[in-house]
Amino acid sequence: MSRTSKILIADDNAANRELLEAYLAAIDCEVELAIDGQDTLDKVGSFQPDLILLDVMMPKLSGFEVCHQLKENSETSKIMVLMVTALNELGDIERAVNAGTDDFLSKPINKVQLLKRVENMLRLRDTTDEVERLRQYIRAMEEQAGPTKQ
Repeated sequence: MSRTSKILIADDNAANRELLEAYLAAIDCEVELAIDGQDTLDKVGSFQPDLILLDVMMPKLSGFEVCHQLKENSETSKIMVLMVTALNELGDIERAVNAGTDDFLSKPINKVQLLKRVENMLRLRDTTDEVERLRQYIRAMEEQAGPTKQ
């Protein structure tokens, strides 16, 4: 397999960071932790993650603001972002999409769902063509869901 994946967990709640880190122990990856929005942006530069598990409600900068800044910067725009949020209002999902998130999960986090999404996203990290990346991600999610009735 290729190089070890790097995942940045960004959440201001220590218990949430620990839980996500424990869940990710099932995947061969290097994990770094960030405690707020600004810390997340600082660590992106030094850690250079392939994927960020990004909480929405954080001090200093929200997950929406962090995601928007990352996606606007040509040096960080290809980093995959999985927003992890207790918010599940349609408006929040729309804000996450508008900020440029690649996907989102609602809290409380389901371990199996998290690991499957992370694995699918990491598999696509080297696919730089956005349309092809989206195509492959949709295919993987459909396979995960199982056969559909025609």
